[in-house]
Amino acid sequence: MLADCSEFADYLENRKGLSKNTQVSYLRDVEGFLDYLVEGELLDLTKINVKTIEGYFDWLESRHRSPSTKVRTLASLRCFFQYLVLRGTLSTNPAKLIHPEKTKKKLPQILTGEEISLLLEQPDIHDLKGVRDKAMLELLYATGIRSSELIQLNVEDVNLHTGSLTCKKETGARRLPMYPAAVAALSDYICRVRPLLINDAGGQALFTNLNGSRLTRQGFWKIVKGYAQKAGITKEITPHMLRHSFALHLLENGAGLKDIQKMLGHADISSTQVYLRLMDDENHFKEVYNSCHPRAKANSGLQR
Repeated sequence: MLADCSEFADYLENRKGLSKNTQVSYLRDVEGFLDYLVEGELLDLTKINVKTIEGYFDWLESRHRSPSTKVRTLASLRCFFQYLVLRGTLSTNPAKLIHPEKTKKKLPQILTGEEISLLLEQPDIHDLKGVRDKAMLELLYATGIRSSELIQLNVEDVNLHTGSLTCKKETGARRLPMYPAAVAALSDYICRVRPLLINDAGGQALFTNLNGSRLTRQGFWKIVKGYAQKAGITKEITPHMLRHSFALHLLENGAGLKDIQKMLGHADISSTQVYLRLMDDENHFKEVYNSCHPRAKANSGLQR
């Protein structure tokens, strides 16, 4: 039995190259499995077989774990046992013989074009906070980046001259275009407002809180939720809904699935194909957008 999971954690980060969130999930799942083994006095990892793993999933079932949790747990255990094979502890991976439950993926929630417009109109651009918030909302919808990626942006990641943004991740970087209204809002914020907010704690952070430190994901979530309530949007809105809306609106207006995959930074196109299912939803809205984005050719008067 492993004394701890530190070596496995190193394997996930340096050999598998998984994201921080995935690493945390895998480690939590494996630690739960190891706790189950200890409780059952199954202390020899070389004795673990298919029946042992099936017993664990029966145990998860008795505790009403969701199908999606069990599917992820199986992925975590497969990775863990593969690590043990590479390390020489085991000769085969017993988790490979376990078949995952089929789960029906929930379709993502989407904002309509009208709701997007309402949301973007809410910040008061006559005060510092409003200018910053306007820039963040426009940027999120213009590029489809995750809220976690947005708060990690630095000033150097923005090129106002070319109207583009470089989004950096552990697995690489992607360069994304921005529509003119987003560039204008971002330019206003960077040139006029950010110098009044930033302090040493903020460093090179593109977006800061009103105390001058880098904005947190929780802080941004509250900002989005507040403007949604102000706009009278009744959906349970999250920052990720702007990412979903960005993707679907482009797809509805002719953008290719592979192009959207690259813009979203999806490693597997199956993650992008969920938007095709939304396209087939008979209750889904259909609007006419300009050049694959509803704000791509916004009134030139919005530019500054």
